Amino acid sequence: MSLRNNFFLNRLKSVKYAARGFWILITSENSIIAQVIIAIVITIIGFIMHISATEWMFQLVAIGLVLVAEALNTAIEKIADFIHPEYHKQIGRVKDISAGAAFFAAIFAIIIGLIIYIPKFI
Repeated sequence: MSLRNNFFLNRLKSVKYAARGFWILITSENSIIAQVIIAIVITIIGFIMHISATEWMFQLVAIGLVLVAEALNTAIEKIADFIHPEYHKQIGRVKDISAGAAFFAAIFAIIIGLIIYIPKFI
């Protein structure tokens, strides 16, 4: 098998693993499921309110940022629980910091949403 074919097959495997991780997140992780539901609702509102292309871009980036932050937070929590299953102060701190990163993303997504939607109601 040539180097090019091997590279292509490895990329396909990577996509398969990523898709499996995506499926695990959206079917079993409550925080991701909640964020996906919120994303769907906000997307529907975007269509109803006829937001501009620029507003769509900001909204989609905000949704993506929150989902990525939540996914990374989940991964960090899972690995922390695997490494140290019982409570440990430092592991708790790591998990809190990870959750804080997702919270940052959510705060900025809310701000973006307010910037987009408040003028539509005034």
